[in-house]
Amino acid sequence: MKLKYVGAKPKVSQYGVQFDQTKPDKYTFIHAAIELLETLNTEMKSGKNLYLHNIDTREYTSDVLNDKIGKYCPDMEQESDQLQEKTNELINEYKQKVKENVHLNNDERTAWLGNIDIMRDYYLQYITNEFAYNCLLNTFADKLHSMYILEMTFPLGRNYGLVCGDLIVILRDHKPPYDAILDVIERDDATVGRLNMNRK
Repeated sequence: MKLKYVGAKPKVSQYGVQFDQTKPDKYTFIHAAIELLETLNTEMKSGKNLYLHNIDTREYTSDVLNDKIGKYCPDMEQESDQLQEKTNELINEYKQKVKENVHLNNDERTAWLGNIDIMRDYYLQYITNEFAYNCLLNTFADKLHSMYILEMTFPLGRNYGLVCGDLIVILRDHKPPYDAILDVIERDDATVGRLNMNRK
């Protein structure tokens, strides 16, 4: 399944669909994750404190973006069935809650269940984008480990800080795990982000 922007996570009710802006579409961060990974690949130095300052910030077309995802996450196509299954589980969970809601009349229940069905493709795309983003973060974590990076400094903006914030969560569950820290520092008269891997 190809990646495309769908928007924040939907909140469905008997009245229609709203969107939870606290849970943005991970597609928003995929460009930044790829830009950081591509720059990391060009550095290819081990055991160093990297300063990723020459980041190529061009916007990728949908086809190029999907090709790059395929490069870093070659198993994406094989995960199609798993993503469909995960979507079905989510929808069934939502439907079960609606069916068990004793505060709804029959019309409200029918409307709510119908609204959930209408959003099926949206849910699938949202879950697919999230899967691809997490795959990129895991690839990023593996690369930082294998290159024995101690510290990575990067410019702020373009969601790089948010990507690195999400990367910290992945690094905690990595094998081996890292208790990485993200902070903001001044460097060369600029404010930049810094990811400290806290290697022992």
